[in-house]
Amino acid sequence: MENETTVYSTKVVKYFVVASVIWSVVGMFIGVILAAQLYWPVLNFDSEYFQFGRLRPLHTSGVIYGFVVNVLMGASLYIAQRTGQCGLFNKSLAWMVFWGWQLVLLLALLSLPLGYTTSKEYAELEWPIDLLIVLVWVLYAILFFGTLAKRKVNHIFVANWFFAAFIIVIALIFVVNNLALPASMMKSYSVFAGAQDAIVQWWWGHNAVGFLLTAGVIGMNYYFIPKVAERPIYSYRLSVIHFWGLVGFYTWAGTHHLIYSSVPIWVQNIGIVMSLILWLPSWGGAFNSAMTLLQNKEKLKNDYIMLFFFSAILYYCLATFEGPLLAIRWFNMLAHNTEWIIGHVHSGALGWVGMSGIAVFYYFIPKLWGKDKLYSTRLIKWHFWLAHAGVAIYAIALWVAGIGEGYMWLAQSENGELVYSFVEAMDFKAPWLFLRFFGGALFVLGLLLMVYNLYKTVKMPKLVLKREAA
Repeated sequence: MENETTVYSTKVVKYFVVASVIWSVVGMFIGVILAAQLYWPVLNFDSEYFQFGRLRPLHTSGVIYGFVVNVLMGASLYIAQRTGQCGLFNKSLAWMVFWGWQLVLLLALLSLPLGYTTSKEYAELEWPIDLLIVLVWVLYAILFFGTLAKRKVNHIFVANWFFAAFIIVIALIFVVNNLALPASMMKSYSVFAGAQDAIVQWWWGHNAVGFLLTAGVIGMNYYFIPKVAERPIYSYRLSVIHFWGLVGFYTWAGTHHLIYSSVPIWVQNIGIVMSLILWLPSWGGAFNSAMTLLQNKEKLKNDYIMLFFFSAILYYCLATFEGPLLAIRWFNMLAHNTEWIIGHVHSGALGWVGMSGIAVFYYFIPKLWGKDKLYSTRLIKWHFWLAHAGVAIYAIALWVAGIGEGYMWLAQSENGELVYSFVEAMDFKAPWLFLRFFGGALFVLGLLLMVYNLYKTVKMPKLVLKREAA
């Protein structure tokens, strides 16, 4: 039984979750602006601050570090308390982590549009901000592991395993990839060069996806999916296998981004092989989460929070099938640098991460604010279909654009000349880029409905709820 005297710290969790909601809208709205600029270049407004190259890293940083990291920090601190039946290790430290991370995001919001960038994907922030990130991350690690150490039960729930992996691996690869020599207050140069720099960058870049957008979100879902399904995890043993499979193989897969490049062939081959092996733990974990939801089929038929989670799992299956497929040399030859890659990334980012985050918001926020239901079930239903239409239109449009683009780039006449010019390939994909914009706009429209629904939910009269077991 849960210790009735345990006091859980939820105020800081609320702040993290609200920050995550705000950044989900901001980050994805910037993404819609970028999609519009690709179809209507005039929307760059001839401004050095509002053009694609300046806004794109703001979009990725806003979504990854604003939306995802905020919700993972908040959820991890909540889950560590509830599963350990203990309070936070240090409340003051929790607030330092929250405000420190918001300062990082504010500095990103100011510096990236001004052109201060390392030019490394998902690691664009310059060295002074990197030092602040390291400081905040160390404080977060102390807070999380200190809370685990305080737990009043011997067992460490599997969600905390995934959170621990995401904290440790991100710390390691972020520090190594961002090693740089400062040239001025806002300019630095990587200590790595050439092929070495590419290898280290994609060791970071792919594992930022693997441990922020995958392992961290899986940890969150292993707690919330059984809660919303009102059933235990289908197979706890499979969840542990899922954990060790991801930790064991994911960190090796990053060099599949460097196929047909100047890095050694054996390094490329490691990335290909490890990507293919990842099919097994990824789909095993997806099966585990899906079966957890399917244990309560009656509720699944009408509960849109469960349906959001179920949809996220399906998109996780799609993305983790597509990733290894694109790592195979023939497919990589066709797809690399085309819109297909963008479609793959966003089927995971919007379908898996986005749907998971939305489901967590809909379930978690009413609980945090002591409400027994959402303000409007009709609005969540509308959101569900807008989100699905948005992701489907976005992904399918870019699959078609990317495959067509790839074939046009590779097509040669009998004498070896290229059949199509670059401009002809651009003309071919133009209508599909419009559909990309339209799909993204639908997804963001759904987010605005969610914000309104959750705001009205929080403002509803507070009800006295029974204490919920961890």
